[in-house]
Amino acid sequence: MRKSAPRSARQHAQGVLRRRAWVGLWLCVLGLALATVALQAWHGYSAFRQRPLLSTGEMLVVIEPGTGFDGIVNRLLIASGRGPARWDERWYWRLLERESDIGRRLQAGEYRVKANMLPADVLQLLASGKVAQYRFTILEGARFAELRRSLRSDPILQQTLDGLTDGEVLTRIGASERHAEGLFLPETYQFPRGFSDLDLLQRAYWAMQRELTEQWEQRQPDLPLTSPYEALILASVVEKESGQIDEQPQVAGVFTNRLRIGMRLQSDPTVIYGLGDAFDGNLRRVDLRTDTPYNSYTRGGLPPTPIAMPGPHAIRAVLQPAATEALYFVARGDGRHHFSRTLREHNQAVARYQLGRR
Repeated sequence: MRKSAPRSARQHAQGVLRRRAWVGLWLCVLGLALATVALQAWHGYSAFRQRPLLSTGEMLVVIEPGTGFDGIVNRLLIASGRGPARWDERWYWRLLERESDIGRRLQAGEYRVKANMLPADVLQLLASGKVAQYRFTILEGARFAELRRSLRSDPILQQTLDGLTDGEVLTRIGASERHAEGLFLPETYQFPRGFSDLDLLQRAYWAMQRELTEQWEQRQPDLPLTSPYEALILASVVEKESGQIDEQPQVAGVFTNRLRIGMRLQSDPTVIYGLGDAFDGNLRRVDLRTDTPYNSYTRGGLPPTPIAMPGPHAIRAVLQPAATEALYFVARGDGRHHFSRTLREHNQAVARYQLGRR
């Protein structure tokens, strides 16, 4: 039987070349495919970086301590309404985190993400520690009992005051005073989630201490006040007498004149405070004659404690009162007062503004 002839060297070389050509072709196809995928991935990443997490509104997202980066991404996307992160989204966020080298600086807390914030902006926010802030306002002229009720109704503050007496509250915030009235500076305070009612009171207490100290050092000479606390007491009376900031120095000037000559303050708000829950909204002559430690018609000098929380303007008014000879004032019915030098002038003003006589 005749055997087949072996392939020539030329045929072998041609076979090798064909195989190499096919391999080269497949490598080109594979390279082109990989380049296409890479290009698409780069375009996707570029689009991801330029696409805000939220197009409108804002959202709150809470990052718990110990949450990993993938968990943070999931929290962000779920809060934005997109649902759990897909594999490509996780890859984009990971690439952004490595590019910015920010992952180790992300901090736990509650953050307010606003519209049009880009992913890089969101990561910078989480690294900044600028957690979402809430507001609580202490009003000028409010009493401590009213402040406690307002704190109790706040939906964000942690509630820790229930069951504590006013004295126990003062002890916990480090106050040296025994009476809580007037000790908390009226203003709007910002605080993060997790802040307690006691934390806020402590902040407001020390804010008032700083305000009193600074203003006491700038007081007029020879005032009939012996301490910052006495200034706080008189400021609380001025605050309750007039909410008009530009008028408070005049009211303070009247009370300063009375204290200097030993005349009683005769301030209705002190009487009302002394009546407590017995006051029904109608101040009568018998109330003015009913003696309490706070009745400035029956007792001379200042009340024993503040009767409300005065604002910085009222404190400044009693420490820098207007130069006036007036000893009396009466409400005009329009939120302001008429000031008089003598009792005769005052009685005429009362007849005009209170009794409707001309």
